[in-house]
Amino acid sequence: MSPRKAKPKRKVKRDITHDDERELSTSNESIEEHDDGIFVVRKISGSTSNKPYRCPGCDQVIPMATPHTVAWLEHDQSGRRHWHNICWSKRNLRKPKVERTRSAPRY
Repeated sequence: MSPRKAKPKRKVKRDITHDDERELSTSNESIEEHDDGIFVVRKISGSTSNKPYRCPGCDQVIPMATPHTVAWLEHDQSGRRHWHNICWSKRNLRKPKVERTRSAPRY
């Protein structure tokens, strides 16, 4: 029996696209319009989240390997925030946070 011949690898031509276009083409990313601006929203699966984050909606920790949402204003990627999915969907219904001391009345 003769030895197998290695087939030459095909050169794959890839379309050169801008990073923004390629980034927005992912299926788990969308653009949402809200009262306070246009947000880019990305759904993160549990397997891809590898460190804990703090949700700005409820101020609780999002544990590792938990599906959540990452959102930022359209032209401000440095302002990315990680949210619980429910906190992101209900964020316009939240009342402003009021900081109280321990002995302050709750009314």
